[in-house]
Amino acid sequence: MARAPRLAAGRARALGLPTRGTTNPNRLRRVDRWLAHTCRELLAGSADPLVVDLGYGSSPVTTVELANRLRPLNPALRVLGLELDAERVAAGEAAADPPRLEFRRGGFELAGRRPLLLRAFNVLRQYTEEQAAEAWATMLGRLAPGGVLVEGTCDEIGRRCSWVALDAGGPRTFTLSCLPGDLEGPGDLAERLPKALIHRNVPGERVHALLAELDACWATAAPFAPFGPRARWVEAVSLLAARWPVLDDRRRWRLGEVTVPWESVRP
Repeated sequence: MARAPRLAAGRARALGLPTRGTTNPNRLRRVDRWLAHTCRELLAGSADPLVVDLGYGSSPVTTVELANRLRPLNPALRVLGLELDAERVAAGEAAADPPRLEFRRGGFELAGRRPLLLRAFNVLRQYTEEQAAEAWATMLGRLAPGGVLVEGTCDEIGRRCSWVALDAGGPRTFTLSCLPGDLEGPGDLAERLPKALIHRNVPGERVHALLAELDACWATAAPFAPFGPRARWVEAVSLLAARWPVLDDRRRWRLGEVTVPWESVRP
């Protein structure tokens, strides 16, 4: 039975359970690219934008990459990496560049900070659906006004990803992102659905219907295969957009993405 979230011992009173800690360079490049596009105005328009990377793992590399990718949007941008494990925090401090890039001990309570943007990737898979929903509520309650939480999951090298974007009102969008050449079909992305959806990939659930429809569109787009997996993906998403409320455009599809409203996949 999964344990409930708890307050870890120590001065930080950090809320949550340690993750496995696995990470790799560029593992989160797909979500970072999406954040730089989607949150551009949010971050660029702030006088003091704070971004928190929750649960960065045994290496701080993906937090450092996040800072490098978002800082061009606003020179005042600060990034804070949070981890429960003291050894991981120590590893992060070796890469710190205060106040632009810092590392602290913390969990879902965000170490008392109120970020404008919070990235929480691969941190909720060990929880139950109910616990993950509680974690969402806890994190949303600690965002700055107008803040955004992006929570999701990816494989070890970042070729298969999905995430949910949330604000104070709850979930807003759901995104699938992949390297099309790494797929036999879009249904392969089911194994990387976020905790809120991964157990819902069964007949009768909206996310199952989305993946089934995208698989069908992928099959229909087979004549585009000679032009490469990317061209086939773009055609498949174009076909999907005729039947589902796809929010993005061909520029994003060419990156291996597709985003739909949360209501389209809500359990």
